[in-house]
Amino acid sequence: MNSNFPVAVAVLTCSDRCFAGRTIDSAGPAVAQTIRKIMPGCTILAACVPDDAAAISSQLRQWAAGAHNPRQDLVLTTGGTGLSPRDVTPEATAAVLERMHPGLLELARRRCGEKNPKAYLSRGQAGTLAQTLIINLPGSPAGAVECLEAIADVLPHALAVLRGCDGHTDSRAQPPHSHGAGG
Repeated sequence: MNSNFPVAVAVLTCSDRCFAGRTIDSAGPAVAQTIRKIMPGCTILAACVPDDAAAISSQLRQWAAGAHNPRQDLVLTTGGTGLSPRDVTPEATAAVLERMHPGLLELARRRCGEKNPKAYLSRGQAGTLAQTLIINLPGSPAGAVECLEAIADVLPHALAVLRGCDGHTDSRAQPPHSHGAGG
């Protein structure tokens, strides 16, 4: 699936063990490899943070604002979406989102749940912060990839709409209609 514009993607692994170097991150690279197939030519940044709401929220804000790199069009997180007490990625994400978009992960859970009912245990969030789409994926490499592939057919259009490249217009950006005489 090609988009008509270059896409900047960031992958954030949220894991105490990976951050501490006690285990090697395999989900983040799997997500990066999958997004390269979905959106050839995209640029990808990657980082790892602990299961800490403040650290997760801070990284999401930085990428959406373009604080240290160009602003990212898409941020995919992996990890921290389950039921363990340290799984805080959905809460950290919800704290920064300006607009929630539950439909993306509802679609992923429905499509993935047909093969694996455990997909419904993921509490991931999706939504936008400025012009960045943020999506939480599960922490297992297989779960993260399956979830991403489940929404791959709608991602290019979602990003195009967010960027304003698909013909949809923002009514706030349009000049006001003249309702006076002669208008």
